[in-house]
Amino acid sequence: MKTDTGKSMTADQMVDSCKKYTFWSWSAQDAVNPIPMAKAEGIYFWDADGKRYIDMNSQLMCSNIGHGNRRVIDAIKEQADELAYAGPGMATRVRAEIGPILSKHTPGDLNKFFFTLGGAEANENAIKLARQFSGRQKIIARYRSYHGATAGAMTLTGDPRRWANEPGIPGVIRAFDPYEYRCSFGQDSCIDCGLLCLKNMEEIMMYEGPQNIAAVIIEPVTGTNGIIVPPDGYMQGLRSLCDKYGILLISDEVMAGLGRTGEWFAVDNWGVVPDIITMAKGLTSAYLPLGCVAMSDRIAEYFNKNVFYGGLTYNGHPMSLAAAVATLKVLEEEDLIGNSKRMGRIMAELHQDLKARHPSVGDVRSIGLFGIIELVKNRKTREPLAPFNGSSPEMVQLGGFLKENGMAAFIHWNTLHTNPPLCINEEELREAFAIIDRGLEITDRAVIE
Repeated sequence: MKTDTGKSMTADQMVDSCKKYTFWSWSAQDAVNPIPMAKAEGIYFWDADGKRYIDMNSQLMCSNIGHGNRRVIDAIKEQADELAYAGPGMATRVRAEIGPILSKHTPGDLNKFFFTLGGAEANENAIKLARQFSGRQKIIARYRSYHGATAGAMTLTGDPRRWANEPGIPGVIRAFDPYEYRCSFGQDSCIDCGLLCLKNMEEIMMYEGPQNIAAVIIEPVTGTNGIIVPPDGYMQGLRSLCDKYGILLISDEVMAGLGRTGEWFAVDNWGVVPDIITMAKGLTSAYLPLGCVAMSDRIAEYFNKNVFYGGLTYNGHPMSLAAAVATLKVLEEEDLIGNSKRMGRIMAELHQDLKARHPSVGDVRSIGLFGIIELVKNRKTREPLAPFNGSSPEMVQLGGFLKENGMAAFIHWNTLHTNPPLCINEEELREAFAIIDRGLEITDRAVIE
């Protein structure tokens, strides 16, 4: 029997039909239990039964301007009426409009843009650019990184999702992230974390032969795998290392860019200009799919006379570009970058309050509205409340409590992410943290003194 697909579909019908016909990502299919999301506005969304949720992770760290913004929705509708699709070799009004807006906000001389349909594709093309430009093949990435699920991007990824997809593409080498709370070099209190990681990075370059290395690709703030904010000096030192050996620096800002850290791009927090920036997610706030590779004038000029061997059917899709133009204008004119910085300071204080109140909170980290709460069994030993690449009853219970109390949150291993839309206000932020505060009573019960 065919399922009713009208707007009158109940929550159960929606879930049952989706589970019957959809093959879900990153999941054992029988374990999937989706929320039947029906509508959304601002920092909230509602399920098909009318229950409201605070979107504490901006869906997948992507709904930066919040849900239901009429300016973006209207721009998409107008573009559909004007021109729904143009091939990647065509010039269009929205392609002409977006370049000057983006170049106003990208750092340094990153003034040329290659458009894709997502972050993984942007990273794929970034390493193609780096390899073709430099004539070198090796790429250095980091162990706690996530760069996407396509073949090349998954190889660049350091986290365990890579394992099932190996061997992947050749030429990828790994280094450690500057994770001060859990130092890779065995120090309990790592005050020299950035320096140690930079020394290790240069040592790796020496072993691999810097003349063979096309690029270093990093998330300037490690995203899914910990919201690891680098200590001051690390980004500047990495830029200097790359310059020393003629290696390109690629900043994957798919998650951290477009206001998430309180600046247009995360690298702006340290005054660093990479050679390439990749972006997606917040570029359209996920109203439509779009990714982008921003490159320096030096790289762009090389391809004036040399063919770039890369391209996609949906490069520069006018519908997606229209969403991006409107989103960038919202970010500018509604001062959402500034709001991210202001609310980020309040969120940092709320993080510290939770740490003071709850013995299961081992560490809190944030920059702008990009934050995380790391949960432990014991603060002294820092034993995580869930194992690496695993979960625990307490983390599952915490997730269930938050969902029951109207919060959609991202729980990953022993961490709870706090990444709300950039349009959140102080009252809404405090409302969200009050729910988290109650939920952490569950994890406190697992603490071993």
